[in-house]
Amino acid sequence: MITRRTLLAGVIATPILTRTDPAAAAGSTAGSSEFAALRAKAVAMLAGGPFDPADPAFAAPLGRLDAAAAGWSAAMERAAGRTFLWADLPLTGASADIAASYQRLRTLALAWATKGTARYGDAALAEDLLAGLDLLYARAYNETKRETGNWWHWEIGAPRALMDTCLLLHDLISPGRRAAWIRAVDRFCPNPDRRTNLTDFAETGANRADKALIVALRGIAGEDAAKLALARDGLSDVRDGGRRSLFAYVSAGDGFYADGSFVQHDVVAYTGSYGVVLLQSVSAALGLLGGSAWEVRDPNATVILDAVERTFAPWIHDGLMMDSVRGRAVARQFGRDQHAGRDTVDAVLQLAAGAPAAYAARFRELAKGWVSRGRFLELADVPATARAKALLADRSVVAAPRPSGHHVFAAMDRIVHRRPGWSFAISLSSRRIAMYECGNGENYRAWYQGDGATYLYTDGADGRDHYSADYWPTVNSYRLAGTTVDTRHRDPAVSVSGTGTFRPANAWAGGTTVDGYGVASLDLMAAGTTLTARKSWVCLDDAVVCLGAGITSTDHRTVETIVDNRGTTARLTRHGGRAHLRGVGGYVLLAPGELRALSERRTDTWRAIDDGPGTGGTADPVARDYVTLWLDHGSDPAGADYAYAVLPNAGAAQTWAFDRVKVLANTASVQAVVASGRSAGGGRLFAATFWSAGAAGGVSADAPCTVLVRQAAGRIRVAVADPGRTVPTVRLALGRPAHRLIRADDSVAVTLGRNAALTVNLSGSGGRTHTAELAIGRT
Repeated sequence: MITRRTLLAGVIATPILTRTDPAAAAGSTAGSSEFAALRAKAVAMLAGGPFDPADPAFAAPLGRLDAAAAGWSAAMERAAGRTFLWADLPLTGASADIAASYQRLRTLALAWATKGTARYGDAALAEDLLAGLDLLYARAYNETKRETGNWWHWEIGAPRALMDTCLLLHDLISPGRRAAWIRAVDRFCPNPDRRTNLTDFAETGANRADKALIVALRGIAGEDAAKLALARDGLSDVRDGGRRSLFAYVSAGDGFYADGSFVQHDVVAYTGSYGVVLLQSVSAALGLLGGSAWEVRDPNATVILDAVERTFAPWIHDGLMMDSVRGRAVARQFGRDQHAGRDTVDAVLQLAAGAPAAYAARFRELAKGWVSRGRFLELADVPATARAKALLADRSVVAAPRPSGHHVFAAMDRIVHRRPGWSFAISLSSRRIAMYECGNGENYRAWYQGDGATYLYTDGADGRDHYSADYWPTVNSYRLAGTTVDTRHRDPAVSVSGTGTFRPANAWAGGTTVDGYGVASLDLMAAGTTLTARKSWVCLDDAVVCLGAGITSTDHRTVETIVDNRGTTARLTRHGGRAHLRGVGGYVLLAPGELRALSERRTDTWRAIDDGPGTGGTADPVARDYVTLWLDHGSDPAGADYAYAVLPNAGAAQTWAFDRVKVLANTASVQAVVASGRSAGGGRLFAATFWSAGAAGGVSADAPCTVLVRQAAGRIRVAVADPGRTVPTVRLALGRPAHRLIRADDSVAVTLGRNAALTVNLSGSGGRTHTAELAIGRT
């Protein structure tokens, strides 16, 4: 029988250390030169390569590391007979205590291994680290233990931190200790392909990427070629013939989709959380293994390279990652949109280091723009600071400007509209994609995050940081911008076990895009109520038009549509159905109604929305001022509607004068607008959601669809989609002449003449956009 005594017998005591040079030690370990090179790369990845600690650029990241290390060192329990390392992590059964203990030791190891810190090469700290690792192995994490609590702590959180620490301290660890700690990792993360605590459960997405990196680090630490091959092959899923390869597009479940979507947990839009984790781990693994005998040579690895612009870049606004695609992570006090953006940008820079020249050049241009405009350097660690500093100093790299475009991520029910001075995101949901995810103590007020919630990012620090500055604990979560809600009381959102996802009954969610403009729509079937509504958004150059119709409920409660809920102290001015919020923009009612307003200060705690183990926020009160604008549909509305425009960055005069949009129809059958002038780039844009066969503005459709028709410079560009995914074909009559076909998708058949028409094959298209371009004249 294996006992604690026999486990400890393999751990060889290390003599008292004097101050050593970690950088020199990293290159002096005996073994093959290839493993030594891999160790050096791993240490550089963790602690930074050559840099000058006296350079002022590194003062902040070194200071943050010093402060964190000093705090954990001061709080560490060192008494004889101790049973834990930190009193708040008692190691009495909570899996989060194990992972967090290893993560704190990693922070201390980083301080020991990073030049310029107060604890660099400190012998006493090294003794604390080795003794702490011994304690965790003996009491909490070894090959005889069984998983309890959250599997992630056992199979990813703890082994990743342990392997990082082993590599940072490599020359100080005796062979016996190293072998013992590696046995623990082999017990809980033996390969990237399978979940250890379940029978034949195959890993996907971010979890597979994390495990591949852990196995690679374990292979480097233990000089095990077979483990390195296993890590490499896990990225491509060689074991199962590529079924869950990270370098392949999926059509269901977790992973990257061809339209740029990223899904995790089967039904959650997770680009900005699990997607970022995947990008980090894959970029690290590719960087570590590149140039070695275990280099990844999968030709489909371009999926990851293409994902930088296809999947991630549309969601990065001045260096932050938009909350629309961060799932339950929005509730994390210590993992906000700026932190997710920093992690994404740094992963892109790491990926650029080994990417083909064309990809690398583009990645650096994008990253330079994000770093220049955002808060990257305020949050970066030493290695990330070094990469960003080198990038900013490289005059051959021209920073990419803010983008302009419209993106429909049909596979994850998300829309994002980009203009140089602002960004606007829309979170939809359907029976395919969850309204929200909660669980593990996170995201207790998630109720309406997928019910058409909108996110507006504008110019300047206030507009950029709007959702970072204690927004989620203080905002009235019953009144998220863009939503139409039943004002009933809601209990905290919880999951029976682990994390849980909640999907509505509606099939319709999505939209279409052409020339950087877009129309999106949602057939709202509010879960747990009788509330239904037809909602559409039309995204233009200087405005977003918001339409609602068929708003109906029989639950005897008030129903509201939230125009905006802005954390600001700015002055609100109003003229009838128009309002202007200084520093944000304007709001214009496009139909009769009363725009209601409330200014209030709200106070709460991060702990109230996340008390999860390892992620929970503090109980310290935080406060923020809000201006809320809404429309009251009364109790038991029957076919109520609304129409308004949001004008990002508009001044007061622009708000009072805005008249470039006309609502053509706003019913439960069709919602349509026409825009012209500056709103439509100097042309004329027709946008509609046909909820059923119908006509508006001279355009008719014989089946449900979303439609854009843009006319400019003698050409007509048409885009059509089926967000409900129920229509095999649709015939669209444009109500205007077109005499020459310029181009059309294979799915589009065009009839030219005085009343040009398109017949679009929508079958199996998964909500994607189908386009055609016509010329009005014959030549």
